[in-house]
Amino acid sequence: MTDHTSDDFQWLESLDDAAALEWVTRQNAATQTLLDNDPRFASLKDSILANLRDTRQIPFFAEYDGWLYNFHQDGEHPRGIYRRCTLDAYRASSQDWQTVLDIDALAAAEEVDWYLDGVAHYTEQPARALLSLTPGGSDATISREYDVEAQAFVAGGFSFPYGKNHIAWRDLNSVFVCPAWDESQLTRAGYPREVWLLHRGQGWDEAQCLLQLDDEAMMAAAWRFLDADGTPFDMIEASDSFYSKTYHHVAANLALTALPLPPRAEIEAYSHGDLIVKLAEDWAVAGQSYAAGSLLAVACDAASGKLGRIQPLFVPGARQSVEMVEATLHLLAIIVIDNVKSLLVTLRRQGADWLPHANPLPTGGVIEFADQPWQSDLLYYSYSDFLTPAALYRLDLLSGGEPEVLRAQPLAFDATGFVAEQLHARAADGTEIPYFIVHRGGLARDGSAPTLLYGYGGFEVPMMPYYMDNFGPQWLEKGGVFVVANIRGGGEFGPAWHQAAQGIHRQVSFDDFIAVAEDLIARGITSARRLGIEGGSNGGLLVGACMVQRPELFNAVVCEVPLLDMLRYTELLAGASWIDEYGDPQDEDERAALAAYSPYHHVRADARYPLALFTTSSKDDRVHPAHARKMVARMQSFGHQVLFLETSGGGHDGNTGQEQTAEELARVLVYLYRQLMD
Repeated sequence: MTDHTSDDFQWLESLDDAAALEWVTRQNAATQTLLDNDPRFASLKDSILANLRDTRQIPFFAEYDGWLYNFHQDGEHPRGIYRRCTLDAYRASSQDWQTVLDIDALAAAEEVDWYLDGVAHYTEQPARALLSLTPGGSDATISREYDVEAQAFVAGGFSFPYGKNHIAWRDLNSVFVCPAWDESQLTRAGYPREVWLLHRGQGWDEAQCLLQLDDEAMMAAAWRFLDADGTPFDMIEASDSFYSKTYHHVAANLALTALPLPPRAEIEAYSHGDLIVKLAEDWAVAGQSYAAGSLLAVACDAASGKLGRIQPLFVPGARQSVEMVEATLHLLAIIVIDNVKSLLVTLRRQGADWLPHANPLPTGGVIEFADQPWQSDLLYYSYSDFLTPAALYRLDLLSGGEPEVLRAQPLAFDATGFVAEQLHARAADGTEIPYFIVHRGGLARDGSAPTLLYGYGGFEVPMMPYYMDNFGPQWLEKGGVFVVANIRGGGEFGPAWHQAAQGIHRQVSFDDFIAVAEDLIARGITSARRLGIEGGSNGGLLVGACMVQRPELFNAVVCEVPLLDMLRYTELLAGASWIDEYGDPQDEDERAALAAYSPYHHVRADARYPLALFTTSSKDDRVHPAHARKMVARMQSFGHQVLFLETSGGGHDGNTGQEQTAEELARVLVYLYRQLMD
């Protein structure tokens, strides 16, 4: 019999243990009673839901063969519909949408809790698509081939069982399959370790295995690049760990050639015979040196995989990094993060080289690519900042004309009189840590402002400004201050900024976050009584660690889908895939570093913690819900009050209906009001 009195609460790692489920039910009931019975909850939920369902919200799309495809949820379709319209209809803001697939109808017909995870159209004949469907929002999916014109699944078409599979079109009659529906196909991290080629009409026993990794590797993936002229370039990515990988070229006869690129490099695109490569480490080759963070064009023959000349495309400065690359018919479009704002760099292939090409896009806010139709120079992008709602633009990069505004997100609140500014805190080692602060102008510097500090600080992910569509009316207008910290571990300033807080150096990101909190208090913006922190996933680890290290500094902690037990994280779901990021508990030195900050292991009976809110999902198959469960149970065992919410759907990324999304955000806001404003 399981010992449910064990100090380490390991029994809560079970997803089907009756006592564990009863514990979750009891915790949920207590927290929901507290938050849902607050008189503000119902109106908050209704307001957020109305915003989500506002028909003026921008319906972002992907363009294929003249059709604009969009996924849409509303009160009538809570799971959503996949739909399409023409560009002329979109320009006219008409509701002339044609339903391609109704997920609610599919879920009802098959009696499965289906949500749409993704749609992969076959680029050259986009009426055929591979649909990925997830039960309840998990990362694992099933995949089925769908005929968009017939609005039906293809009889005898491609179909793959439930798992964290990677499926990609090779051509209309074959697909690359990295299977994950059987334990033998998985790495230790729970991801595919095999790459197969399956032709239409073949049974799985007829498929051809192209590559098999050791189960200690992280994962394998495969796909086909199509060059501007349609030339295919087939590729396998074999990842030894999260950041170290080998790329293999797949020849027409299916022979593999390992490309002699450095292990810490990402292939971003294939265009005009060039691999577009972003470096995460310095690379010395053929007597030349290329710095980490650089974007390179590396000539690579599509037939043989042989590498040729190397041209630097963009070398970031100290406060820059390359965020994203799109290859158009004639150009490369590169989003650069420049002091935590977006800058678009465009290059055109002329002769053997890529040369600068002017573009009219502004700086000072955030640019995000929305779509780039194949074999065109069209770019759909959005532009926004904290106080400016996103607008969707259509731009022909080659023509040099002005962008066309297709849609603009409605104003969620009157931003007149509000201010968004960038400040800096000084970290313990003297490094300047930038952060954004958004508030009403004329803020009294008497420490009285309710302030929410948000952070992430991991996996080279940058924290960029974003429009405050819900927190504007529900937080800023009520006198709250919102802060986003650009701490080390993130990707704001390239590989070095990330690596400064990687592995055994993880404490650096916590110290940076604490430095921002202390700076807010020192400036008189807020006080410990009025300061709250929020983060999810790796950000949940961040706020969990900061809470146990400096409990006197905060009065609210929103810790969402977090990692918290850092000595067992590799044993839980996808945890082993993050050893590169955090370190290995099996390594003596790295275990010591993990043990020095693991939030679960640093809860103390004699500390005075703020009333914290931990959230997770039973459908989260990436970060195990046991992290949050065990943390709460341990805190309670020491006599601390704590709040806990575990949803039954949504998974790690919150892939769920609008009703649940509105409920979850309303509960967080009620909690923040109670802790910081009341």
